[in-house]
Amino acid sequence: MKAPRSRGRELTTPDLVLLSLLAERPMHGYQANAELERREVRDWAGISRPQVYYSLEKLARRGLIRAAESDAPAAGPDRQVYATSAKGRAALAGALEREHWAMQRERPPFLTWVALSWLARPGVFPKQLKRRRQFLEKEAALEGETLRSIVEEVGHPYHEAVWMVSLMIEQFKTELRWLKRLEREQPRRRRARHPQYVL
Repeated sequence: MKAPRSRGRELTTPDLVLLSLLAERPMHGYQANAELERREVRDWAGISRPQVYYSLEKLARRGLIRAAESDAPAAGPDRQVYATSAKGRAALAGALEREHWAMQRERPPFLTWVALSWLARPGVFPKQLKRRRQFLEKEAALEGETLRSIVEEVGHPYHEAVWMVSLMIEQFKTELRWLKRLEREQPRRRRARHPQYVL
């Protein structure tokens, strides 16, 4: 029987994002962080500024990125510029073939709140629904602006960034319709009539 792979050896989401970014062009950590901010990557991938530097060290140790030359000026002290190696491209391609990417469900915090909200004080439920609606309306508007700027930058609508942002907008619209239904139905809210409990 094979021994389980060490969790420390698996490529994490920050590792994969950096491998993809450095496959486009060589960068140092500061540039990578700036590009992640510009592309608003943290809207869809959990990667913090410290994780960028941790991942760079990890990927370099494993030979998945290599030192590279760059014409871009280094802001501040000298920084090592990296590019994704052939080994790194192969590791990224292998990671993207795993089925778990397509076989997981999201667990939105707001749904957790809905499940627990029967214990909230009177008046809190409609107040939180309003807050959520206002938040989603704002986010949908921001993503609409982002989508327009992406299409302008890439020059066509058949790009993964366009598809991703379009999906987020559609998800916001779907949840907004669902919230309107909850706002209409919440005065009729009742406890379960026939609860089943494990004995």
